Amino acid sequence: MNANVYVDAFNLYYRAVRGTPWRWLDLEALALCLLDSRFTLHRIRYFTAPVKPRQSDPDGYRRQQVYLRALRTIPELVVHEGHFLTNATRLPLANPPPGGPGYARVVRTEEKGSDANLAAYLTRDDAKRDAQAAFVVSGDSDFAGVIRMVRRDFNFPVHVVDPAGNRSRHLRSAATKYHPLDHALLPQCQFPTKLTDRTGIITRPPSWE
Repeated sequence: MNANVYVDAFNLYYRAVRGTPWRWLDLEALALCLLDSRFTLHRIRYFTAPVKPRQSDPDGYRRQQVYLRALRTIPELVVHEGHFLTNATRLPLANPPPGGPGYARVVRTEEKGSDANLAAYLTRDDAKRDAQAAFVVSGDSDFAGVIRMVRRDFNFPVHVVDPAGNRSRHLRSAATKYHPLDHALLPQCQFPTKLTDRTGIITRPPSWE
């Protein structure tokens, strides 16, 4: 049976690889580890948004673009990009000082589009029978509703692999099968230090070594 893999990029990054040596992650290798012998990998959809350069991390955008180049060397993988929305807003303080202000003006950055894109492509692919099963790599319980709908309305199996561990009872109840991502797989699923594409050599960012 063919299977599609849907990767919630920021959930995977922040829950599994941030601050580790395993950020140069080969998603094809990881996907093949997640599928058992019943399944053949058909497609990987990777949902992300271009990060904006920040004063605290001016090279973050460049590192992400290098990684996206590496991912695009995988024939079965498609990158779907949302965007970030940044605005200033007024929020209440958790512990306001006695007699002091109860609010602070902060800059809030929100990722827009990636979750909606994942839900839309999961529904579209399942309705069109683009594969015979889906694997969703995310621990975001917001996906529980669409997973439940796809299973009910299309009689389509949806497996959830949670990068955060065995945490979400909502995803567990919605999915055909729910299990935590085995972080021991990450060292085994790394790209080579150097790859090539049509434009030249792609090198793992030095700070990721």
